[in-house]
Order: sequence, then structure tokens, then C-alpha cells
Amino acid sequence: MPDPYPDVAALLAHLNELFPALGTAVTDADEARRLFAALRRPVAQPTPVRAVTETVAARDHGGVVPLRHYSPATRADGAPVVLFLHGGGWVLGGFDSHDELCRRLANGIGATVTAVDYRLAPEHPFPAALEDAAAALRHVVATSPQGTRVVVAGDSAGGNLAAALCLLTRDEAGPEIAGQLLLYPMTDQACDSPSYRDNGQGFYITADHLRWFWSQYLRYETDGASRYVSLLRANLQGLPPAHVVTAGLDPLRDEGEAFARRLAEAGVDVTWRRYEGVFHGFVLFPEQLAAAREAHADICAAMLRLAGVTAHAEQ
Repeated sequence: MPDPYPDVAALLAHLNELFPALGTAVTDADEARRLFAALRRPVAQPTPVRAVTETVAARDHGGVVPLRHYSPATRADGAPVVLFLHGGGWVLGGFDSHDELCRRLANGIGATVTAVDYRLAPEHPFPAALEDAAAALRHVVATSPQGTRVVVAGDSAGGNLAAALCLLTRDEAGPEIAGQLLLYPMTDQACDSPSYRDNGQGFYITADHLRWFWSQYLRYETDGASRYVSLLRANLQGLPPAHVVTAGLDPLRDEGEAFARRLAEAGVDVTWRRYEGVFHGFVLFPEQLAAAREAHADICAAMLRLAGVTAHAEQ
């Protein structure tokens, strides 16, 4: 059977060579961030959007959460607001690491995308990032026109935060969330699925990386049992509709798909798709990977469905 994405191998070899050996050779978070920033070079020509602005959301107990808003080139009728939570294992990443993805999503959906620069671990372990996500959600709801639907989205650790935010708002009767987009989410602190064994080495993000991320995020080992951390252990009834994306070569593949099945078993309207032959984080490489461009179109269509918006043609 021919390789569906022949452009993956060269990029994967490049990333395997350059990405820091987190959890083994590199165990300091600041050093990991420096190395990650050097690897994630800015896009030469960022996708143009109508405007990029920054504001802050107030936390419950003092302090603020930085937000970056991407206004689309053309707005869809009835467009939602997308609250985006970046990946990076709760340790890495921020506005700049996911800037291009947010730009493409804004134009592809015809909606404002609000990125959240939440506090990072280990300096700010669980539940700091989730608290910041909740503050951002309240801010977006309070500052949007009445009736605006909100879709939460995130990749990897950001996918964990997006789903945890849906759980939190359900449990605390918080602002209504119209839908959740979860890109290869982290859903189980156990790190023991078969895909951890099959894809644990050689595919960019390794099992060692992921276990190190968990060790940085959790102040106490017992926090791993929280339903807002290990999402597979939660009661998922009453959550908003979801779309889940997984990657065939990802250590997180099985737990992402298990979460999608659990959502369906709980009566949640859920769709999911596995992209075979690609690795964790592939959506962040649209300039290099056809699979990322294909996923972008699928993701935008899924978010429009989640928000109940008619199809929007990207301008």
C-alpha cells in the first residue's frame, strides 16, 4: 500500500534530530523552553488576518491571563468565538508557537480565535493552567455579543485543558460551551497504552517526553487521579459535542481514541478521525505536510458543525 503522506519522513527525521531529549538529557524547564524556541522558528510569511489584538482576563484571586485575538479576513454569519489552548506539555509553548495555526483557523472558520497564554509548569503546576483557561472563558463570554457561541479547542496538553474546561463548566454550571475540538489530546496520566509502546521512540514526541511533561504538570502524584487531569477516569455525561483528531504514529493515539469512545458511550455527540502515517503535532506544519493542510480543512468544517454555523468559504 503506498504511503499516503510521503512528505512526512524527511520532516520527521529533521525533528527527531533537533528536538531536545526532554526527561533524559534535558530536565530543566527553562533550558527546554530555550531549545524549543530555537526549533520552532517563526513562519516566514504569516497568514494574513484582519487584525491581531491583545487583552487580558482577570483571574479570580488576582493577576491576569494574557489573551491574543485573531480576527478573520472575512467573518461567517453567526460565527462563534474559538478559545484556543496551546500544546507543549503544560511546560512549553505560548502565543508564538501556535500563531500560524490560530491565523489559519480564524480565516478557515470565519471566526475570532482567542489564544490563551496560560501559566506554565513546573513553576505553576495543576490546576493553574485550568484556572487560567476558566478565566479566559469568562472573559470571552462577558465581552462577546449576547448569544455568541464559544467553541474550545486545543492540541496535546491544550486538548487536555479544553476538555477539562468542559468538565469544569459542567460541574460548576459555568458559561455554556458549544463544542470542543481536541487535537491528539493528553487524557491519561498512566501513560501505559499500547501506542506508548508502539510509537514511544522515533516519532518526534516520545514516551520519555510525555512522561516528563506529566511530572512537571503535577505537583502531587495523587493529582493524576483528578477527573480534570486524567480525563478517561471522568464521568463524561453532559459534555458539549466534540471532534477528536489523532495521529497514527503518536504515543497518545490510543488514549485520544479511547476518550472519543468514552464520550460516545456517555451520550455525547462526537466525531473523530485518525490520520495514518503522521506524528504528534503534525497539524503545526502546514507548510511542509499535506496531511496538515488536509486536517486544517477537516478541523474547520468540524468546528463550524460544533458551532451550528453554515459552511464558510475561506477567503
